[in-house]
Amino acid sequence: MHNRVVQVALPLPARRTFDYQLRREHPAVREGSRVRVPLQRREVTGIVIGAATISSVPPGKLKSVSVVLDAEPSIPSTLLKFLKWAADYYHHPIGEVIRAALPTTMRSTRGIQPRLPTRYSLTSAGRAALRTLSKRAIGQRRVLGALAEAGDGGLPLDALTNSIARPTSTLKLLQGRGWIEMYQNAEDFLLTAAKKAGPALNQSQRRAVREIGAELSRYVPFLLQGVTGSGKTEIYLKAAASVVASGRQALVLVPEIALTPQLLARFQEGLGGTLAVIHSGLTDRERHIAWWAARQGLADVVVGTRSAVFTPLARPGLYIVDEEHDASYKQQDGFRYHARDLIVKRAHQDGVPVILGSATPSLESMENVRRGRYRQLLLRQRVRGAAMPKFQLLDLGRLPVTSGITPPMLAALRLRLDRGEQSIVYVNRRGFAPVVLCSTCRWQARCDRCDVHLTLHRRSERLRCHHCGASRDPPEQCPKCGQSTLHPVGEGTQRVEDTLQKVLPGVRILRLDSDNTGNAADLATDLARVRQGTIDVLVGTQLVAKGHDFPAVTLVCILNADSGLYSVDFRAAERLYQQLTQVAGRAGRADRPGQAGEPGQSPARSRLESEAADIGDDGTAGHPERTRSGEFRGELLGQEDRGRRSQLGRRDAEPRAGLQRRDREPAQRTRPRPAPARRALGRVVGLRRVWQRRAVLCWGESLGKADARAGAAQSPEYHLRPRAPQHCRVLLLPPRGPDRRRRARGRR
Repeated sequence: MHNRVVQVALPLPARRTFDYQLRREHPAVREGSRVRVPLQRREVTGIVIGAATISSVPPGKLKSVSVVLDAEPSIPSTLLKFLKWAADYYHHPIGEVIRAALPTTMRSTRGIQPRLPTRYSLTSAGRAALRTLSKRAIGQRRVLGALAEAGDGGLPLDALTNSIARPTSTLKLLQGRGWIEMYQNAEDFLLTAAKKAGPALNQSQRRAVREIGAELSRYVPFLLQGVTGSGKTEIYLKAAASVVASGRQALVLVPEIALTPQLLARFQEGLGGTLAVIHSGLTDRERHIAWWAARQGLADVVVGTRSAVFTPLARPGLYIVDEEHDASYKQQDGFRYHARDLIVKRAHQDGVPVILGSATPSLESMENVRRGRYRQLLLRQRVRGAAMPKFQLLDLGRLPVTSGITPPMLAALRLRLDRGEQSIVYVNRRGFAPVVLCSTCRWQARCDRCDVHLTLHRRSERLRCHHCGASRDPPEQCPKCGQSTLHPVGEGTQRVEDTLQKVLPGVRILRLDSDNTGNAADLATDLARVRQGTIDVLVGTQLVAKGHDFPAVTLVCILNADSGLYSVDFRAAERLYQQLTQVAGRAGRADRPGQAGEPGQSPARSRLESEAADIGDDGTAGHPERTRSGEFRGELLGQEDRGRRSQLGRRDAEPRAGLQRRDREPAQRTRPRPAPARRALGRVVGLRRVWQRRAVLCWGESLGKADARAGAAQSPEYHLRPRAPQHCRVLLLPPRGPDRRRRARGRR
């Protein structure tokens, strides 16, 4: 750039660039380079995005660039072009868009190359000194001996500091004598992936790999839609391995940090290259190293969350988005963007394919398939012949409930414990109780800033707002009426965990949510414990709902599932369907069968009530073998939300040692109670509220109308009626013959 006036994008909420003049001593500056420029009474770091022949600022008032920080552009030209498009598409200031794309350490005067991990090696003088060194120099002999055993490659700093009392002084002493030498190596930060043969692919997987492999040289968007457990990760791995073998790089996006360890472990087993990780759980220096390694082409595959979409690649060859439907890909503050949409645009710009994988694709992705913009790849069966989970709906109108736990649910958990299998209890609410209610005046604790319910956290004894983060101590008395009649209403993960520990003593229970999870390393450790079989029951939020492979899990219990239908989000029904399908897919992914009611042989409602009666005061079941029949690979138990009923007059009970029948108190109702629904068989194509009924709607098997009528005569369990996909809704079969309400109206 030979012009002496440059256009600089500054990290300001201003939808414009700023003109600055280059002094004679400044070298020529290229687009994408960082410069330090004066702004009022301070200096800021900006990015040069263009040059101007004539500036609108008068020559006498045009300020000069203070320092040129980069000899080469920090942001490659292709990435800068992409960022300009994103700023224009989302109507956001270009300076703040570029700021979001750069590592935090590069927003100041730091160089492009970060401070890499340190490695030490033994010199020839050090080898000679090791033979003559005094035995009293214990620390020095340990360092020299460890480096001698390591060979020419040396050892990283972390491997040496563990065995030295004063590592800094000892290493400086040895380096000053010329016995050891220090150098920096980025490979110590990167993960090395071995080249191993993976499991055999089935026919659907081989077809998907073949179609993707044929289009690696041009832009083709693929929608990889497969049922849970169908082996989408293996397709990602095969496609990425082909790209790495050709000398190019791949970028893989995951929605949650929780999915990163498992995906990395699988890529390390069969990729045959180097891996870099980028997510918010890393330090600023670690993220800078990963960013630089990808930019320099040292990392063959980059795995990260939504912020990794801005990672520069030296040789882009493939983009992958796992769980493309997930809402975590949306940035909710600052520069608001959707990482899935951005990576599709970036793939189009770079001329490389992009894979969008999900068991429950978003509606916009399905629409792009219908219009011919995306190419759809279907995986209709699970790997290793595993069957899809069977579903059961529990009607809480006729079952006793204590802190979200029902007798059939407890019996199902005990059955899996006896067989040495694992279970998941899914509660999409963290904390102890989502509502604190005064039973006298119906006052509810709300956030002063967000006007939403404050969640009670029992461990810290604080009321917290899960939207803005505000917190305060819970009041001892009602602020409105002054009575000491405040009660926690509803169930969160903490309350469910406490209840399970009381009714299932001695059971190994792990709670996995954002309150109980620290950094990414702690999360990886907890997930490893589940896979190793040291955990019996996993209680968690959406952290456990998708992407995980737990072979020993055969039961999934979903509590308060229908609460998602009462969200203000216009996608509430879509989100609920995706959520239920994903969490249910964690069950039955291996060859470990379980027991559940098969279609046409499921226990009737009266049988469920009799089983509930068999549960004694101590929480033990009298006849656990009668609770389930038939073989299955996974089961889902749903329950309706008790929070609204508690607000309408039903008192909430604290967890007790056993599941006891509660005294039925008259509840105030503002709407008619729905009539009991009959059985409908089929597959789910969507969700909607039917007759104000709060229930879990899950997919079953596609059966004929005759089979549906025959099954309805045997059991009142709830399944789904087959509908055409274009209707995108689910209807419950109406009851055959007059029900009680209709007969009552006839008598009137």
